[in-house]
Parts: sequence; structure tokens; C-alpha cells
Amino acid sequence: MTAQDSATPTTSIAVSSGTLLASLGVVAFSLTFPSTVWGLESFGPWSLAAVRSVLAAIVAGGFLLAMRVPLPDRRHWAGLAVVAGGVVVGFPLLTTLALQTSTTSHAAVVVGLLPLTTAAFAAVRTGRRPSRAFWLAALAGAAVVIAFTVQQSGGELQSGDVCLFGALLVCAAGYTEGGRLARQMPGWQVVGWALIFCLPFALAGSAVALAFEPVRLTAHGTIGLLWVAVGSTFFGLYVWYRGMASIGIAKASQLQLAQPLLTLVWSVSLLGETLSPAAPVAAVAVLVCIAVTQRART
Repeated sequence: MTAQDSATPTTSIAVSSGTLLASLGVVAFSLTFPSTVWGLESFGPWSLAAVRSVLAAIVAGGFLLAMRVPLPDRRHWAGLAVVAGGVVVGFPLLTTLALQTSTTSHAAVVVGLLPLTTAAFAAVRTGRRPSRAFWLAALAGAAVVIAFTVQQSGGELQSGDVCLFGALLVCAAGYTEGGRLARQMPGWQVVGWALIFCLPFALAGSAVALAFEPVRLTAHGTIGLLWVAVGSTFFGLYVWYRGMASIGIAKASQLQLAQPLLTLVWSVSLLGETLSPAAPVAAVAVLVCIAVTQRART
């Protein structure tokens, strides 16, 4: 057996493991919008965004202390700041503000564009150029998701669209930088240090926001807060960045094509929204596009 032959099973296992981890991240993220809607039953938008960051940072800090992880090298600080600004602060705040007026199905339009945007950011940031087949499949998947979710929302522009498209850009930048850093340090440390970097601002924001936005605790509101803090922000980003480090930013990003459809399923089961009969057709089309992107050269 040659060295190349012996390395193939290990590589295959690593790719399968990375795909599984990234897929778990997609499932965790798909619950974010419905959980945010629940959270808004108890908290104002600014309070919810700030408190979720505080709780996630406490969990991350506990892991960092327990594992006695040293401070990251100074050369990683700029990248961690991008992760913090994009996925810890920017995306949660902007989507929470948008979900005051937008439905979860309309907000899913942003998620439908996120895989393509992340792949574009990654191509610029890392210099790796996916194949033409990859881009064609990615564009086709994005088109299917956008057409489906726009049809679901009636094709009307919402007042929160500016926030949603801003969230798209900052999240793609944060995903790309986090995926790059996860090749140099464990993914959970990328998430953990990004959360710790934001903690002083999150604490200050929580104090100010809670003073102006009344809190009305409900079961849904509490569950929603806990999920967006621990499930989406900490666990979701942890498995997501580990997966991206294993299979590459571009390929991992295309797994998110399934996220809007999963979000719509949760919206029906958790929020009572109605689902279009076109959903199964869109789901099959998206899965085909995902399969092509995973096999295409990146």
C-alpha cells in the first residue's frame, strides 16, 4: 500500500466528519430566527441581542478557563475582531431588529444569499478559486432559495430589508474570517475569544438596553434567549468553524442552502406559520445543488 493509498481513508473520514459538523451548525442556525421571535416575546431587540452575547460569552469563558487556554497570538486579533463584529454583534443585532417587522420566511431570503456571499468573500480573502461547476451550482441553489422564500413572503419589500442585507454582508465576512482562523486554532477557541472580546460591550449594552426596554419573562421568551445564546451563538459556531476548517469555507458555505428551508419547517412547527406546497420541490432542488457543490472542485 502506498503512502497515498493509506492517506485516502483518513482524508475521506476527515471530509465526512467536517461535513457532519458543518451540517450540525446549519441545523443550529436554522433555529435562530424562530428562537429570536420567541425571545422578542420577553425582551426588546437591543436587550435580546446584548444579553445573548453576555450569556454566550459566559459559557465560552468557562470553557476557556477550564481548559487553561492562553490568550491568542496578537496576529490573530484582527481576525477575531472581524468574527466578533460580524457573527457575535452584527448579524444577531441586525436580524433581531429586522424580525420586529419581517416574518421568518421573509428573513430567510438573507440566509438564501449567505452561502453565495460567503463563497465570494472566501475567494477574495483566501485566494482559492472554486471551479465553474461549483459557482453554477451555488448560483442555481441561491436562485431556488430566493425564488421560494420571496414567493412565500408575497414578493413584498419589508422595512427590515436594509437590516437583513446588512446582516448578510457582516455575517459572510465573519464566517470567512472564522473559517480561516479555525485552520490555525481550534474552532471553539475562535468562537470563545470572539465572544470574550465582545463581553465588555455586551455588558454595557445590556445595562443600557434593559433600563429602557421592559422585560416580560415567558417560557417561550426564556427558551428563545437560551437557544440563540448557547445553541446558535456558541454550539452552532463551534461545530460550524470546525466543519469549515475540515472541508473548506466554500464547500461548507453551500450546506447553508438548506438552512432557509429548515427555518421554514421550524416556523411552521414552532410559530404556526403556513408552508407553501412548493416547499418539497424547492427542497429537492436545493439538495441537488448542494450535492453538486460538494463534489465540485474547490
